[in-house]
Amino acid sequence: MAAERQQETGLDENKENERPVPGESSAAMGDSLGLEILQIIKESQQQHGMRHGDFQRYRGYCSRRLRRLRKTLNFKMGNRHKFTGKKITIEMLSDNRYLLLVLMDAERAWSYAMQLKMEANTEPRKRFHLLSRLRKAVKHAEDLERLCDSDRVDAKTKLEAQAYMAYLNGMLHFEQQHWEEAMKAFNKCKTIYEKLASAFTEEQAVLYNQRVEEISPNIRYCAYNIGDKTAMNELMQMRLRTGGTEGLLAEKLEALISQTRAKQAATMSEVEWRGRTVPIKIDKVRIFLLGLPDTEAAIAQAEDEETKERLFESSLSECRDAIQGVREELKSEQRQREASIDGEAGKVSNLQYLHSYLSYIKLSTAIRRNESMASALQKALLKQPQAEEDGKRNPRPQDLIRLYDIILQNLAELTQLPGLEEDQSFQKEIELKTFVYKAYRCFFIAQSYVLVKKWSEALVLYDRVLKYAKEIQTKAGAAKKSLMELPDVQELIKQVNSEKYSLQAAAILDSTDVPEDISPSQVKDGKPLSDRLDTFSVDPTLVTKHANLVRFPPDFQPIPCKPLFFDLALNHVALPSLEDKLEQKAKSGLTGYIKGIFGFRS
Repeated sequence: MAAERQQETGLDENKENERPVPGESSAAMGDSLGLEILQIIKESQQQHGMRHGDFQRYRGYCSRRLRRLRKTLNFKMGNRHKFTGKKITIEMLSDNRYLLLVLMDAERAWSYAMQLKMEANTEPRKRFHLLSRLRKAVKHAEDLERLCDSDRVDAKTKLEAQAYMAYLNGMLHFEQQHWEEAMKAFNKCKTIYEKLASAFTEEQAVLYNQRVEEISPNIRYCAYNIGDKTAMNELMQMRLRTGGTEGLLAEKLEALISQTRAKQAATMSEVEWRGRTVPIKIDKVRIFLLGLPDTEAAIAQAEDEETKERLFESSLSECRDAIQGVREELKSEQRQREASIDGEAGKVSNLQYLHSYLSYIKLSTAIRRNESMASALQKALLKQPQAEEDGKRNPRPQDLIRLYDIILQNLAELTQLPGLEEDQSFQKEIELKTFVYKAYRCFFIAQSYVLVKKWSEALVLYDRVLKYAKEIQTKAGAAKKSLMELPDVQELIKQVNSEKYSLQAAAILDSTDVPEDISPSQVKDGKPLSDRLDTFSVDPTLVTKHANLVRFPPDFQPIPCKPLFFDLALNHVALPSLEDKLEQKAKSGLTGYIKGIFGFRS
């Protein structure tokens, strides 16, 4: 961690010493100073912990950057032994980094306040420190706005400084529950950012529009507390569309929605389902059932699959909590039944029936979620296959098979809910849905077999799909309304028929297609290369490590023996005398000795 921080600090120092900070324009580059306040804030927050809500890390970054800026500008506040406070004046504005110095002071105080807000959930005394740090951030923002009023600063920076000041001032009043002052400050901030967004291109105005979207829930919350009752519905719609809010509004909005639903739940005493009225005495169940229509409406209005998935998960989570509350009540009721002798055996109580109703909602929501995911995967399968990017693989039929397995499992659990065993219309409806999803599951199993060229298995499964479709059509009858909510069976039949024709054509082509390596010139007869030098043939094994070049060891071959020659004529040949060729012996004595010395020979 220390090495990472040191590396990060070193990089920032290099950036500041070598080039201007991103989003700044120096006085040397033009006639006036400029500072992209919102851009600098957003980039710094995203790169230093705020992406994961780590306010402490961001505060440490602001402190380190302040130290580096003071060192670069030689703007030291005393020495290591004594602190001497200094203020940046308008006359000192020769470099835009003086403005950045004040901005980082405000950001450090704000991040410390947000850190204390997270810790104040368990330690309420830290709320006083939180308000103190927010006041400090507002004070630094006021100093920044005062410095930007100078003629040396451009108009855009002045507007951004005013918007930043209004934003921090609104957050302080919001935390102090001064709703009118907070609303005025947020409206001022929103107005400035909207004007800035309209003055630039769409790419440059993205940050301003994002800030406006962040402020809008706070304004509506302030309006609700002032007395605007219609603001509550808008807040709930914002929460459902965006998946919740962040910052100061998050906890307050959740508490407010819970209080509002609790007040409405006080008037809700019973619910009717499948011809039976069940009283509701558990507040958690009442709150869930009151919020269910809003969630369903948000799911119907969701534009992308990611938003739908998030809303489905939120609804399932709330439903599980409600079921858990009913289970706790069921345990106490079971103990009372065991103690009572007059209890009627086999009769489903109101509490058990309520549990079945909530279980039906949970399983039905899970089925709709998986069906939505399956439809999205089907659309992806119909597109042209693309190369896999960033580790994401393309969808396959196996993924859809898994989803339909889960749907069929949920349908099986629906038929076993207590109190619905004798409900014939419910059982027929579930049976019809089971046949529909079995048909789709069987279809995608056949698709997976087609990919591996198992033609016969795929053809049998396509016939099974048509069989399921006929059973659905014969058993539909009065349940045509249920079929309207299910995937289209007629479309599936058309698709199966077209796939069958394509399958038969592909199977015929696969059986009659003769590959090139079956030609006579390419048939592998096991002969080595040395035995077929006169015949051309394509043998890929010749370029491998196990090329068949010669026979080794070679075969044994019969060969004639080497003839033996006998010299029989030698015994009958008379050889000539060679005595005259032999050297005669030298004479001995003095004369011979003298001749030998001088080299005379006879």
